[in-house]
Amino acid sequence: MSTTSEPRVSGLEIRSIDYVPLDERHGKLWHLGPLWFMSNAQIATLAVGLISITEGGNLIWSLIAIVAGTVLGTFFMAFHSAQGPQLGLPQMIQSRPQFGYIGALLVWLFAYIQYAGFNVFNTILAGEAMHTTVHGGVKLWVVVVTVVALVIALVGYDVIHRAEQFLTYTFLVVFGIFTVGVLVTLHYPAGSFDLGAFKWTPFLAQFGVVAGYQISWAIYVSDYSRYLPPDVTVRKTFYWTYFGSALGGIWLMVLGALLAAWAGKDFDTIKSINAAGDKVFTGFGAIVLLFAVLGLVSVTALNMYGGSLTLISAVDSIRRVRPTLSVRLVTIGLTAALSLVGALAATSNFLENFNNFLLLVLYLFIPWTAVNLMDYYVVRRGHYAIAEIFNPRGIYGRWGWQGIIAYLVGFGVMVPFFAVGTLYTGPVADALGGADISLFIGLPVAGALYWWLTRSIDVAAEARLAEAEAEELEQAAHEHREP
Repeated sequence: MSTTSEPRVSGLEIRSIDYVPLDERHGKLWHLGPLWFMSNAQIATLAVGLISITEGGNLIWSLIAIVAGTVLGTFFMAFHSAQGPQLGLPQMIQSRPQFGYIGALLVWLFAYIQYAGFNVFNTILAGEAMHTTVHGGVKLWVVVVTVVALVIALVGYDVIHRAEQFLTYTFLVVFGIFTVGVLVTLHYPAGSFDLGAFKWTPFLAQFGVVAGYQISWAIYVSDYSRYLPPDVTVRKTFYWTYFGSALGGIWLMVLGALLAAWAGKDFDTIKSINAAGDKVFTGFGAIVLLFAVLGLVSVTALNMYGGSLTLISAVDSIRRVRPTLSVRLVTIGLTAALSLVGALAATSNFLENFNNFLLLVLYLFIPWTAVNLMDYYVVRRGHYAIAEIFNPRGIYGRWGWQGIIAYLVGFGVMVPFFAVGTLYTGPVADALGGADISLFIGLPVAGALYWWLTRSIDVAAEARLAEAEAEELEQAAHEHREP
């Protein structure tokens, strides 16, 4: 239903970080499949599959690393998705019970940087694709793509779901043909499928970047499941999210590895897609690129939408914000403007360092995802006093020292294992020949430490408080205010 104080305007979504009341829940579980499939099935994801090839790995081991990294990384991401229907909240505001009302600003800053960084990369790719096919200049098309994505993000949740469903069906046709062409018409270097040519460093680099890319979606997932009714099961929510995201990710990353192995040193994302497509029939490369732009527009809209929610959450931690439609408009506009400025100012060095950006995202969110999932599934087992999340003097406190300590320690123990291209190689990674295994260190350390630090939490008392505040929570949501 619409809120009593501020009606729905021209189909625009009015909710942002506030709780979604039970009688506004809608949608079907299967909608998560196309949304997460198409979010991953776009050519920015294709670039993630290049790492092993460019670092001297052969094709078969690159493909194995892609599948293995996706299987692991998506596992954590999909478990976050199940939090949305149960709590009725977007993802990042859920960090307050672990990090505190003010302390959660730490992870929100990193999340906002991620949204901005991905949008810079996405809009530049889209601009290059449009310039290659219809000309007009990369910067002009960067502006156009940003504006279209802005409109989609403003309309909000429902139109994003519908757009991703339409794009999924079209993708299966266009990229299905393109993939068959890549497999049939392209020729790969000798030794590409030699299992005996295994190299640890490029394999782990590819594995780590892929896992990090999939985990990086964790900050989005509840944003797009929070309107679902709470009686959907955790298991089915997990499955629709997991398989949608994993299939889309593997498909595009494998295409990236195949194209990189075929093109060698001449590889360029846009030019190589165009050339490979034209091997199917003349002009098909342009068709693939034009459709790819639609995918990039949709994922740019997702980043603007999520960036807006994160920005509102951050502002609300400093000064309480009534989550109105006007607040959504302003924060989405600011997020779009930041992305646009970054894209117009970016140089080729940004694109060359995309691998480093992905690794930094992995490092920043590994301890966060460990803490958040440990809290939800083990410590509190999904029981939260949601009204207290919006109370600066509530039971979760201003600073969640357990979460902050677990995060910082988890991140700190990862540092010796980092291998970030030419930027930094930790002593352990150096001793391992440049192999990066920080993922396997940060996850268990941060998660286990958080569990140990939170053993004294009275979960039963929190559950009783949540029950006592439930009616007021629903009433506040209908009046479009924080409880």
